[in-house]
Amino acid sequence: MQVKSLQASPEQLRDLEDKPQPIAAEFLGTLLLVFFGVGAAVLAAEYVGSLGIALTFGFVMLAMAYAIGPISGSHLNPAVTLGMFLAGRLDLELAVKYWVSQLVGGIAGAALLFLVAKQVPGLETSGSFGSNGFGDRSAVHINTGGAFVAEVVLTFLFVYTVLAVTHKVAVVGFDGLPIGIALAVVHLVGIPLTGTSVNPARSLGPALFAGGAALTQLWMFIVAPLVGGAVAAYVHVVTHPQPNRRPRREARAG
Repeated sequence: MQVKSLQASPEQLRDLEDKPQPIAAEFLGTLLLVFFGVGAAVLAAEYVGSLGIALTFGFVMLAMAYAIGPISGSHLNPAVTLGMFLAGRLDLELAVKYWVSQLVGGIAGAALLFLVAKQVPGLETSGSFGSNGFGDRSAVHINTGGAFVAEVVLTFLFVYTVLAVTHKVAVVGFDGLPIGIALAVVHLVGIPLTGTSVNPARSLGPALFAGGAALTQLWMFIVAPLVGGAVAAYVHVVTHPQPNRRPRREARAG
């Protein structure tokens, strides 16, 4: 599929939404984001540090933006999909399909990473496994309220950037560059605070395999990113013209 296919007309956009490729692309992209991004934290943190982990997330996001952006938009994140939905660029049916594929992809990516980690002698996978946390599971011991605010603000920056540089759903031209940079930046700030979620799909998979406190704190990294994504969508409407916004009636008719 060519990049222009999502940009030409609402009819072409709806035609692509009816195909399975965007759903498969979101599944695969989220799987790879979790495997490599969380993998950098689980397998290589000792060698690459926080900067390396942040760059890994950013570079994988950048690569996926060009690889699958013209197909699905390369959301790879329920918070981004929520922002797109609230901005009127996706209908609810497609948004739900994206959410399911992203969550399943995140779990699959974590499962693949868990399989690799188990082959490394002495590597501990329980309790942490690249999961997010606050309190005594935070490098700086940030409290619950601070973690919530941090995740909302970090997610806001990322989703707002995605909405600001894209048209409709697709990623075209140099759109992927600021998206990858934004994800790297929020990780640079967020890693010492919460391990950086900004993505419920990224948090769910590792938490399932870490167990324990990672699961009891998981609610934070589902709710806060979704709040940040919703705020970003509404702020974007205020700060940017909306020539490509799809009216809800048109979305339902599609």
